Amino acid sequence: MSKLPVVSGKDTVKALSKAGFVFMRQRGSHITLAKEIAPNKYLITVVPIHKELAKGTLRKIISDSGLTVEEFVKLL
Repeated sequence: MSKLPVVSGKDTVKALSKAGFVFMRQRGSHITLAKEIAPNKYLITVVPIHKELAKGTLRKIISDSGLTVEEFVKLL
């Protein structure tokens, strides 16, 4: 298991955007992003816009996005 970086919610959104995710909506301090993987099939993840994301939250976001930690770090 790779070491997770300390990142903010905004940095996470930027990295996921580079991976092909697009903004769907924002509700309060949470942004929903989606990536179409097949016709009418989407990967959806929710990112809280905090100054620093908790390690478990970041690991779940990376998992939901279908990326590995190494791939995510390269996108930062």
